[in-house]
Amino acid sequence: MNKLFPFLAAAAAAATLGLAATASAQTWPDKPVTMVVPFPPGGSTDSIARALGPKLSEKFGQTFVVDNKAGATGTIGAGAVKRAPADGYTFLVTSLGPLVIAPHLFKSVPYDALKDFDLVTVAVQAPNVLVVPAASPHKSVADVVAFQKAHPGKMTFGSSGNGSSDHLTVELFWQQSGTSGSHIPYKGGAPAISDLLGGQVDASFQNVNAVLQHIKAGKLKALAVTGDKRAAVLPDVPTMAEAGVRNVEVYSWQAVVGPKGLPADVRGKFHAAVVEALNDPAVKQQFTAIGLEVVGNTPEQFGAFQASEFARWKKVIETGRITAD
Repeated sequence: MNKLFPFLAAAAAAATLGLAATASAQTWPDKPVTMVVPFPPGGSTDSIARALGPKLSEKFGQTFVVDNKAGATGTIGAGAVKRAPADGYTFLVTSLGPLVIAPHLFKSVPYDALKDFDLVTVAVQAPNVLVVPAASPHKSVADVVAFQKAHPGKMTFGSSGNGSSDHLTVELFWQQSGTSGSHIPYKGGAPAISDLLGGQVDASFQNVNAVLQHIKAGKLKALAVTGDKRAAVLPDVPTMAEAGVRNVEVYSWQAVVGPKGLPADVRGKFHAAVVEALNDPAVKQQFTAIGLEVVGNTPEQFGAFQASEFARWKKVIETGRITAD
């Protein structure tokens, strides 16, 4: 009997842990849940979190708090979530930057983007759009390519910062079209768009949702979108491939992840709720009206997508010799 006691004790402990995990999933969430946004309030990622929060609170009867932890291209907030307990009470709502771009720009980041998070879902995506001021002489992508070939390095492209989606899109555009221009980084999308509207820079690849109002108002000309199909909100604007430059399919995207080791049932419960919230008619309309496409894929699909994006941007950054400095 004494020889059997350790085995019986171990079995009892395992059963207790299993019951605890089940109880945890059944009662989750029984306190407020924090959704960390690694950027300042007011941007696209922040707006996604704030649209999801009320729907999740309504479903679960608990508060879902948005906590902005900005800095270092999103890596400070991502690092904080990596270090948080994997109990389902802390999640990260982020752009692609911390997950597939920043690890290639900095010598070190406070997490392993491919190993330290449990992926939940890609929430939304949107193509970028090549825009020029209304008074620009360039009326097509062909005009831009011809000008850059005739005047290498002269045409200026504004972006929201080194290593941003809009910066990397122009680098990819140069690599695929065999041209070169001058990159002008700003501290955020708003000042970059402001100078573009004022004609201080010649062009920019901006997220569709960030410049749609200026395109519709006639203040900016849209020359091409970087999606694999035309954007529903800009049906008359060709894709980059249609405009003659292939392999510049780029989407900016926002996603939800948690610390590694989330209870499987909790992650499944949260995933289902996030996808349901994304597809709520009011929320979906709010997103699609500004050019965002709801994705809401599975963790497995997200994992394959992240690995592909990680490898792709690594190649673009290394080829362009891009740094975060």
